[in-house]
Amino acid sequence: MKNPVATASGTFGYGFDIAKLWDISQLGALVVKSIALKPWKGAPTPRIVETPSGMLNAIGLQNPGIDAFIDDYLPKLRNYSMPIIVNIVENTIDGFCELARRFDGIEGIAGLEVNASCPNYQGGNLPFCSTSEIASDLTKKIKAATRLPVLIKLSPNVTDIVTIAKAVEDAGADGIAMINTLIGMKIDLKTRKPFIGFKTGGLSGPAIKPVAVRMVYQVAQAVKIPILGMGGIMSGEDAIEFIMAGATAVSIGTANFADPWACPRIIKEIEEWMQKNKIDDINKLRSQAYQSTT
Repeated sequence: MKNPVATASGTFGYGFDIAKLWDISQLGALVVKSIALKPWKGAPTPRIVETPSGMLNAIGLQNPGIDAFIDDYLPKLRNYSMPIIVNIVENTIDGFCELARRFDGIEGIAGLEVNASCPNYQGGNLPFCSTSEIASDLTKKIKAATRLPVLIKLSPNVTDIVTIAKAVEDAGADGIAMINTLIGMKIDLKTRKPFIGFKTGGLSGPAIKPVAVRMVYQVAQAVKIPILGMGGIMSGEDAIEFIMAGATAVSIGTANFADPWACPRIIKEIEEWMQKNKIDDINKLRSQAYQSTT
């Protein structure tokens, strides 16, 4: 990665719309919207509603499937000079493993982000990262199916995220992506029904940043593998806060809806902050929040 800024899966599509506005090769990495073995239609509408300091979404992981991605999308993405990380999703461990096998050796894929934690599927949560045992089993089997680097995307909707993070590290994960969205709901006072067609949705945006920073901080002290931190990052200073908490890099999500130029702006703001504070290597900032308290 030429810089520590990636896109959060599902908030940037496959990059083509934003590429009409600015050169997406500026990104540290592009994490594309979830891909399954077959096309998924997604959740019923309405799918998005704004909330105080954030938004709820229940897109339902709509995607064109792996064949369309490899045949139609990936050839175009190869024209850009940044690592491409594919977020993969399935409803069985065997399905995840088949995706990992299919992507293994495909030109232009830098790694896989395993979406084991999306709250907008099958009644509120995919089960794959809800316990250490299942998360470990999933990780081991995916790692056996591919030579690609594998990041496991963790859910905040668990009792002990640190234990689960340690389990996927012990099972061979190359990195951790965290956090996915929190489960939330908003009710329309006129209709007296939930705004979201799925009833619940994933809460993202600045409202969840303190939770995300806390979880990254805790997990970074327990694991040695890289952490891709995310959750409410709207500025360069937000990104630096995650890195000080222990993240190796960050993903920008909800900010892309509010500002299509958020990613290049945040990259620039990180550079300006480092220059102002006379920091010549961003790695020197990593885990400083933890180190300063010990």
